[in-house]
Amino acid sequence: MSITTTGLELRPLIIPSSIDAADAHDFVTMVDVRNRVYEEISGHADESVTAAELLPHYQPDPDELRFMWLAILDGEFVGRAGIDIPQHEGSKNAFWQIELLRKSWGQGIGAAAYDLIEQTAREHGRTVLQSWASHPASDGPHIDAPTGFGSIPDDRAAHFYRRRGYTLEQVERNSAFDLTGSWDEVERLHAEALEASRDYRVVQWSPPTPPEFAEGYAWMKSRMNTDAPSAEMEFDEEVWDAARIARHDALYTDAERFLLVTAAQHIETGELCAFNELVVGKDRTEASHQEDTLVLKDHRGHKLGTLVKCAGLLSWRDLVPDSRRVLTYNAEENRPMLDINEAIGFAPIAYGGAWKKVLT
Repeated sequence: MSITTTGLELRPLIIPSSIDAADAHDFVTMVDVRNRVYEEISGHADESVTAAELLPHYQPDPDELRFMWLAILDGEFVGRAGIDIPQHEGSKNAFWQIELLRKSWGQGIGAAAYDLIEQTAREHGRTVLQSWASHPASDGPHIDAPTGFGSIPDDRAAHFYRRRGYTLEQVERNSAFDLTGSWDEVERLHAEALEASRDYRVVQWSPPTPPEFAEGYAWMKSRMNTDAPSAEMEFDEEVWDAARIARHDALYTDAERFLLVTAAQHIETGELCAFNELVVGKDRTEASHQEDTLVLKDHRGHKLGTLVKCAGLLSWRDLVPDSRRVLTYNAEENRPMLDINEAIGFAPIAYGGAWKKVLT
């Protein structure tokens, strides 16, 4: 489905088989526009990816349908809009985004794109629409999160959501750790965590996941949607197995990205009970990203979060010596993880809002 009005086209994105394919132009352009939008919002290029790195994420996925459109204004690519529709049994959720270059604001593109997104959600029987947006710091009125943790400026993006019936459910913090700075606190905290977690050992791997860890890793990944603070945002309980872990691993290996998984294993039972993921692109001088981190509920209270984060960073220092910083995201009410991050040396650099609407 596409929409064309005076000067504006919302063109369905063609997913090429490779970046070198004859039909890859629109995909490559989409990634370029994506990177430019993120840089306009943040003032840095540390969220940028290459088209080759992003392409694996757009291949057919049995767990999710993805629709995306390119926003073309008077023949120029100015943004993108997309919606992801989980395929878990009984799911009523959909997750969407609209990202536009600043020069195209105020011309009705976002409104037209949102109408297409909501129409697509309804056609697929979805009633809970959720979205995240960056809200750069600014003076003036703010909106407090109903969790009681954090606030965002009542800015242009907030107005867009509220006019369409969305409510702010959660504030998210983007933090960064300087890989070129002192490691004294990381080493001290790591030593403390080792002392407090004598019933556990650290295990690490990069894809492909070793067969002996696939089941435990899959179980921990499945708990990310149920155990991490999510306020009133709604997430499906996901099923992960060895096959899905293999698909997950391929997202990194196919794009030549480097993923390091650091896990805590209970020595007596062999159970994997905490993990942390660090990722960097094919260009190892780029910023790194800390992705999922979780401690299973039954194993909390042993400094396992500190253990896997610090052990991962210390290994990262040797494995990826030219990356200059690590970025990560946490809910503002997730004080256990934020306490660990702050103690390690992560500092806040930006905030975002999680928004939700229930269709009637």
